[in-house]
Amino acid sequence: MLTVLGVLGLVTLLFTAFGSSGSSNVAAPIAIETVSPADAAAVRPRPQVLASIGNLRVQLPVAAGALTAIGFHGSGDGSLSLQPVGRQANEGLLARLWRRIAGNGRQSPRWYQLEGGPAGTNVLDVGTAPGTDVYAPVKGSVIAVSDLVIGGKRVGSRIDLRPSEAPSVMVSVENVRPDPAIVVGTPVLAATSKLGTAVDIASVEKQALAAHAPEGGNNVSIAVYPSPGSLP
Repeated sequence: MLTVLGVLGLVTLLFTAFGSSGSSNVAAPIAIETVSPADAAAVRPRPQVLASIGNLRVQLPVAAGALTAIGFHGSGDGSLSLQPVGRQANEGLLARLWRRIAGNGRQSPRWYQLEGGPAGTNVLDVGTAPGTDVYAPVKGSVIAVSDLVIGGKRVGSRIDLRPSEAPSVMVSVENVRPDPAIVVGTPVLAATSKLGTAVDIASVEKQALAAHAPEGGNNVSIAVYPSPGSLP
């Protein structure tokens, strides 16, 4: 009797674990992360907030499949401090212990506190390979497109946006080769409107994100300023 009951229990467990192939095998949507990096470079990103400041939310400007790493670092150029979303991947031992004890907070996306410059979270570096399509991180309009010059060499551009959610600030997106359609006054939608493509910034300047990402740490850099007058 015990043997029979044991066999019946095992059969029940197997049916519970694997279920019926006719009712549960429903095709799931293909995630962006499953496509090749080359294809992901030309895919529109899904809405995902990486940082916030007040009621302004800064979204992922590239497809998740083309993302190599996320980093934050400080700056002394007047940019405002951002509040990262997710978990710091290189946080200290005490912070990790507290997270385990408290058991709260979002676990993703994972981001790195970058070294080699001022401490802080003023600048968001979104790692991606050169040539990747870059989309607006906020909803608003283009207020300026200017050359990005490093060491006397023009390396892409900086595109300044006036966000609809917070018109008193300006969102600056750097390390981008602008799309011909992007001019002053162009309206943009977050994660929908293409600003241009990422440039090879790592070929002219060492990137702090290189410690956590391939491609020399190439990235799209995003910062928020209180007004155009605060820009260098």
